[in-house]
Amino acid sequence: MLGIVILAGVPAGWAGFGSIDWRLPWLIVATFLGGALNAVAGGGSFLTFPAMLAVGLGPIQANATNTVAMWPGQLTSIAGYRDEVRKHKRLAVKMALAGLVGGSVGAIILLNTPATTFIQLVPWLLLFAAVVFAVSDPVMKYLQRRAQTRATARGVVAVESAEVKAERNYWPLIVATVLICFYIGYFGAGAGFLIISLLSVFGFQDLNEMNAMKVVSTTMANGMACILFAFSGKVEWRFCLAAMVTCAIGGYLSARISQRLDPRLLRAMVVVIGLGMAGYFFWINHK
Repeated sequence: MLGIVILAGVPAGWAGFGSIDWRLPWLIVATFLGGALNAVAGGGSFLTFPAMLAVGLGPIQANATNTVAMWPGQLTSIAGYRDEVRKHKRLAVKMALAGLVGGSVGAIILLNTPATTFIQLVPWLLLFAAVVFAVSDPVMKYLQRRAQTRATARGVVAVESAEVKAERNYWPLIVATVLICFYIGYFGAGAGFLIISLLSVFGFQDLNEMNAMKVVSTTMANGMACILFAFSGKVEWRFCLAAMVTCAIGGYLSARISQRLDPRLLRAMVVVIGLGMAGYFFWINHK
């Protein structure tokens, strides 16, 4: 654990140690571990974003590069939920548009935020994401128990009424999704759970359906942010492409062995890393 935190926070000044540029190897290892965490528990950005800072990128450039590097993995996940997306095609289109709008505004505001201001916000953003991640598991278990109770008590009628309720409340749901996707475009860690919780409030009970709508909105939000970041010149492509490849490899390999690991331990590790990174940046900002 300590080794992972130290790895992600290696001082940028070490990059030129001797005649070897250590920045790319450090980034490769950190993003491999980040991709592994994303596949089995989530929260990989707690490692990959600080790793981008550690190789010498500015805070906004690091966030932009990290967002672009993580996006292909999100895009491919839509295919895994194609049946659920087809089932709620109209809502999926609206959620996608909400993601595009919110993600675009968030990315534009990020690109116009002074680097000194953003670095002051980083520990608060990491702390918020870590807290959201920490409460996500017990809240999701509660939502699943509630859904099972409703389904048992009402049978098919409960599912039908949930769909009618979601249809009737499209626009409040979409407006709320835009706000969450604004956060995704600006920083994004932990936002997926917020969208799942939102969908539950608006009547959804099936976790696969909620995940499908989450993937659609977050992928579109990050996709629009990626386009804006790419055209803004804020993406450091040599680090971005390396991170794409190593995250994908880490995610694939960890997914293959994830069934042998205790998910509670993994989630606890992610929370500890997130809180540790937040504490580290609070310390750096107040030195």
